[in-house]
Amino acid sequence: MELTIQDYAIGTVQDFLLQIGRVVVAGNKELAVFRTSEGTLYAVENRSPHPKGGPLAEGIVSGYYLYDPLYDWKIDLRSGEVQAPDHGQVKTFPVKVENGSVKVSL
Repeated sequence: MELTIQDYAIGTVQDFLLQIGRVVVAGNKELAVFRTSEGTLYAVENRSPHPKGGPLAEGIVSGYYLYDPLYDWKIDLRSGEVQAPDHGQVKTFPVKVENGSVKVSL
């Protein structure tokens, strides 16, 4: 089975406010997209890795870390890895900016 990567246009850079999560749908995935204070964009699956789940888009961003809005888990936006003492992983997706247009690859 061959995997196909597809790019989805999800808006312009101006659509994503600094340190504020935004929910977007690309393909059949609901993503939470964050723009750090340095302006870097990250996309993660909008589902907490906590056993009880929950959305991530309302989380707080500090540097390149996301703090889960329900459980305060610290998640690295670059890798999706939950930081100790908690454990887990969030699926991350590559984000590209071309001429101000933002695309995510699934």
